[in-house]
Amino acid sequence: MEEKKFDVQSLIGFVLIGVILIWMLYNNAPTEEQQADPAQTEQVEKSGNTAQDPDNAETAEPAALDSTALAEAKGRLGAFGYSASLPSAKNETTTIENDLLELKVDNKGGYISEARLKNYKTFDSIPVYLIKDGNASFNINFTTTDGRTLDTENLYFEPEVTKNGENTILSMKLKVSENKFLEYRYVLKPGEYMLDFSIRSQGLNGVLNSSQDINMDWALKGYRHAKSMSYENRYTKLIYEYGEGDDDELGQGDLDEETDENISYVAFKQHFFSSILLTDTPFKVGRFKSENLVQDEEIDTVYTKAFAANMPLELNGGELNYNMNWYYGPSDYKILNDYDRNLDEVIPLGWGIFGWINKYVFIPFFAFLSSFLPSYGIAIIVMTIVVRIVLSPVTYKSYLSQAKMKVLRPEINELNEKYKDNAMKKQQETMKLYSKAGASPMSGCLPALMQLPIFYALFQFFPSAFQLRHKSFLWADDLSSYDVIAQLPFHIPFYGEHVSLFPILASIAIFIYMMMTTGQSMQASQQPGMPNMKFIMYLSPLLMLFFFNNYASGLSLYYFTSNLITIGIMLVIKHVIIDEDKIHAKIQENKKKPKKQNRFTRKMQEMMEQAEEQQKKGKK
Repeated sequence: MEEKKFDVQSLIGFVLIGVILIWMLYNNAPTEEQQADPAQTEQVEKSGNTAQDPDNAETAEPAALDSTALAEAKGRLGAFGYSASLPSAKNETTTIENDLLELKVDNKGGYISEARLKNYKTFDSIPVYLIKDGNASFNINFTTTDGRTLDTENLYFEPEVTKNGENTILSMKLKVSENKFLEYRYVLKPGEYMLDFSIRSQGLNGVLNSSQDINMDWALKGYRHAKSMSYENRYTKLIYEYGEGDDDELGQGDLDEETDENISYVAFKQHFFSSILLTDTPFKVGRFKSENLVQDEEIDTVYTKAFAANMPLELNGGELNYNMNWYYGPSDYKILNDYDRNLDEVIPLGWGIFGWINKYVFIPFFAFLSSFLPSYGIAIIVMTIVVRIVLSPVTYKSYLSQAKMKVLRPEINELNEKYKDNAMKKQQETMKLYSKAGASPMSGCLPALMQLPIFYALFQFFPSAFQLRHKSFLWADDLSSYDVIAQLPFHIPFYGEHVSLFPILASIAIFIYMMMTTGQSMQASQQPGMPNMKFIMYLSPLLMLFFFNNYASGLSLYYFTSNLITIGIMLVIKHVIIDEDKIHAKIQENKKKPKKQNRFTRKMQEMMEQAEEQQKKGKK
């Protein structure tokens, strides 16, 4: 699977984690729907006249058809003028629904004009609509053999609703005659957000111009559903799968992209809800566009982004025949993953090892905890405790390295003073000291780096955890959004117009942690070539305070809990496990023993000695 690209906000988060780690390093260093038997299929609802079986129907015009109207319609639409003269040629809708979805399909265009998720509400308790009031469109543009260019969104389809067992079937036919038509067929099953959708034509091989392109256009403007418009918009993006299971996305900003790969699905993702079109016959070419509709975050906006996708359709024997699916539902990893259509890639769990950790560790583990614990907030705390306990050996290694460097610092300072005018010699003697003492400023790097995948994986996990949506804990009424303890009468750039408590607590905890790891080791003067640790110590909590104020409170709760536990573990290591006097005695004992250098250290020392000799010769 192709690695995901960073968006700007993920990059900022990654930099924030990196800043904290620099500090640590410094101190450590469905199966297909079967066709119903016409003899057994029960018709339950229709709009307009009763449709006949196209295989048995005779080609005939309705008896009551106005000949003048028909002639006028055929003059405008050619063969498709027939559909404009039928009783169904009016602005009516047909409703189909199951226990999860309610869909309304217009006669005009034959496409879904309203899609409501029955079990979900927006942040202000309004039902969640993915499609409503003309925010979406679906159109097939084609040319007829008599030279007319037509759009299905402007033509009238004839609806017919039937039942096949518990499945509801809606057939929308754009007719040239009673047995010649273009059909959209929707099959809605109980307990499913995914419905079968097919596009097929019958008897149009002499009507559709095979030498001209047939283009399918799908567009949608995403409604705002969450309390934080900027936060929701950050995770609203267009994603498509192409080739042999690779995927790409159009994230932030205004983007227009074309690919000549085989497109197997297109997803318009609105953070916690998605509209997805899948096809069994990949589209050979696709053109995608994403437009950011939030120009000013201080202004309340109805829509977040506008998405558009254009894919050509190909004729087979002069006819169209595509089996597809629509998904209108939550961006829930478990639901999407269960379809086994690679839809889990719609959820931004992180690229590479970060996504792997989320998929196979954190998602199942969090689901297990939340299945029996009384609240999701407690589940976050318990998961954090377990993560910190698992990483405690790494914390111990880092702190042990820091303790060794603290013991050696007086001798290192002596070398710095003794060879202050000879940087090469100072470096050479310092390396000898590290080698004899069995210590290294880099010995804490690996333990700290081992924590990076964990930190970033959780940074991606919490904003994507659908199960946190509208789940409260303590003063936070929604763990998937920010908590509010005070509403400001003005807007602060990059901060917002509210005050969240969890980010404040997390910032205080990370500041205390940094102060503890610093101790008396922070030098008042900055060493050349080294990061300014005082600046980082104050910058990191400040970045967290601002950056996380609009983030999911569940993520801030994790960082607050994690830092508290880390502080506790470090206190135990410092005062109970590690004895600095014993470390000092051990180092002095190691210094007396002959130390066999590894090849790398020996090579580095030889290079420095050669450089020093060259330097001496150059002075003579």
